[in-house]
Amino acid sequence: MSGGMIVLVMGVSGTGKSTIGRALASTLEADFLEADAFHSAANVAKMTSGVPLDDSDRWPWLDAIGRALDQAVMEGKRVVLACSALKQAYRDRLLKDGGRTGFTVFLKGEPDLIAARMSGRSGHYMPPTLLPSQLATLEPPTDAIVIDIAEGPEEILREILASLPR
Repeated sequence: MSGGMIVLVMGVSGTGKSTIGRALASTLEADFLEADAFHSAANVAKMTSGVPLDDSDRWPWLDAIGRALDQAVMEGKRVVLACSALKQAYRDRLLKDGGRTGFTVFLKGEPDLIAARMSGRSGHYMPPTLLPSQLATLEPPTDAIVIDIAEGPEEILREILASLPR
């Protein structure tokens, strides 16, 4: 993967985007960006209270991420971004606006497995009760590396690395 390239690791909450994204960034010697870190306090409060975000909440968040991606690409850095990016329009905003290019990795799993993972984690503001709204919003990508999350992180990482262009 050359400098100035972006790998978007996407999927609903609980699919392992952060875990896989960090491991992938380390392996590729890339910067890691966690999209959750770009949410406004109002967005976090809304999700914490069990209210799903809508597009008016998401566009400023995506724009903030886009600015960080622009800076990294301008500096010739490789970037792995962990972001839900549930709709195609969001992925386009992240990977195509401003001439950015990159690859999408879609972490996909059975709803029961995802719900169990969400219920088992601590310290995250996204409650499992929001999973149905995320699944309803999800527009599965047609131009992505699709990875089943039923495997362990090491196998998932191997599958992604085998699928990324050299």
